[in-house]
Amino acid sequence: MDHQHKDILRKHRLDLSSSISTDDTTIVQYLYQEDILTLNHVDEIQRQSSSQKKTLMLLDILPARGPTAFGKFLEALEVEYPWVQEKLLQGLDNNTVKITGTDHWAVSESVLQSVPSERQLNRLAGRLGPEWESVLLDLGLSTEDVYRCRANHPLAVQSQVLAGLVLWKQRSGARATVRTLVQSLQAAELHPSVLDQVLL
Repeated sequence: MDHQHKDILRKHRLDLSSSISTDDTTIVQYLYQEDILTLNHVDEIQRQSSSQKKTLMLLDILPARGPTAFGKFLEALEVEYPWVQEKLLQGLDNNTVKITGTDHWAVSESVLQSVPSERQLNRLAGRLGPEWESVLLDLGLSTEDVYRCRANHPLAVQSQVLAGLVLWKQRSGARATVRTLVQSLQAAELHPSVLDQVLL
């Protein structure tokens, strides 16, 4: 999903969770039909205890579901929630937040295309502050994944972050590039200095 689209969903997250209902499953089933959600995603969403939590779970899943996910989500809103669709489209038109390129991060193209080592991920884990959860969610981990990372390493934040980054790398394989990582760091509005000494 385009970072601008992720920004729109993040900005309207609470508004969406109270404005639309995923209880009737129309939106969820449409996204399943269009191959945006898997059957496991549908089950995970429906297991949530309230309509608001179901919508929040859907919003956690969507950013990692490919370049067409945002457009298909807008299509799913069209019939029952046209005013919500319109608000998102207006937000997209008026969005002044532009995700910049990676130039000012001073990372070479060859490094951007590489998959970070676990040593590099460990260094990064030691440099991330409270934004680490939003970085992991932006990389495609679910809120449950983040919770498990916290629960498995209750006394060491760096270990929690590292566990999440390693999980992302394992799941994404060759797609777990430094470029993807940098884009998620940018989306969390982190300063380029966070990568100082990390990619050595």
